[in-house]
Amino acid sequence: MHLPGKFILLAEDDPCVAELVLHVLRQQPEPPRIVHVRDGVEALDFLYQRETFQGREPGNPTVVLLDLKMPRIDGLEVLRHVKNDGALRATPVVMLTSSQDERDIRASYELGANAYVVKPVEFRRLVEVLGHLESFWMEINHVPPDDSGRVAVAAPR
Repeated sequence: MHLPGKFILLAEDDPCVAELVLHVLRQQPEPPRIVHVRDGVEALDFLYQRETFQGREPGNPTVVLLDLKMPRIDGLEVLRHVKNDGALRATPVVMLTSSQDERDIRASYELGANAYVVKPVEFRRLVEVLGHLESFWMEINHVPPDDSGRVAVAAPR
């Protein structure tokens, strides 16, 4: 059972992939709340409650599913901001990408990614992988509770 306030932040620029991921996650036995952003700038705006996300419900995502190759600001730069910010650092970040490049994998882990998952091409396998991700990060894994007194420091734009 998902606790109130738990949600996934999905940062994915490809609308077809995003719709597929959203569809699969919403088919889970207990569908999670999901916030979808289209690039790294929107991801940081959401996390730091800026621009269109000013005044959003407070709280950090339970997990961030982060595409690597996105316009404006890529996934590695978003990851760098998250892991360098004391108020966000404990937020799990899963790189969910099509890249199998060893340099991308290494860079992601060096910057603090909690997992690196290559998006399966086959639909059945994608459903299976996303189900496992959702189950582990939303139900099995435990992160420290949000410290409502701490606010993420605004990342430079």
